[in-house]
Amino acid sequence: MPRYAYDLHIHSCLSPCGDELMTPPNIVNMAALKGLDLIAVTDHGSARNVRAVLEAARGLPLTVIPGLELTTAEEIHVVCLFPDPDSAEAAGKYAESRLPPVSNRPEIFGRQLVMGPEEEIRDEVTPLLISATSISVDDVPAFAAAFGGFCYPAHIDRASYSIFSALGCLPEYLPFGAVEVHDPLSFFTDGRRAGLYDRYTVVTSSDAHYLPDIAEAERFLELSAPDFSSLRDALTPGK
Repeated sequence: MPRYAYDLHIHSCLSPCGDELMTPPNIVNMAALKGLDLIAVTDHGSARNVRAVLEAARGLPLTVIPGLELTTAEEIHVVCLFPDPDSAEAAGKYAESRLPPVSNRPEIFGRQLVMGPEEEIRDEVTPLLISATSISVDDVPAFAAAFGGFCYPAHIDRASYSIFSALGCLPEYLPFGAVEVHDPLSFFTDGRRAGLYDRYTVVTSSDAHYLPDIAEAERFLELSAPDFSSLRDALTPGK
């Protein structure tokens, strides 16, 4: 089966913590320059820049998967991926509706810029997108599925905003087929967590907020094709 270089966790300048140079054309050109085949745009709690990134990628040998990074009520980050921009935008609209009434403070968190495919600023989002939604981690799989997508916990090895930091464990009743581990060399070094490889597909993505941090073509997934359907088959339960 073919192998494809991936980075499935990239933020644009819509995320308040994302650098303003993380524009749609800059993201796709950097990803292509680094030799990636497959990327996902996963801004905090919104998918308003997904369509522009897809348009900016036209003509490049690069597949862009629409997505978002949801912050659950327990302050757990979960990567959610969708089949098309309409689905992602609908999911993002719902996620935004579950945010608390807290406005962004650009001088502290950064601006939340909605961009066009040629770097034109089209809007600036007011609600603080990095806030925890009222969606529980127990409900995120159903949330993603309702919009045709799937999900998995982000950077489970981090000391904050991870399922381990919030719950102390990865509950087996949650129907995840994959987990993201930011630093697998450290996380698996003592062998105590090796069993995760038996239960989940372990992926490592950049969580890039700055252009240089987008992953190099060093990690690969075996897929029948570099598209959403093949990715879903590889990263969901029963794979």
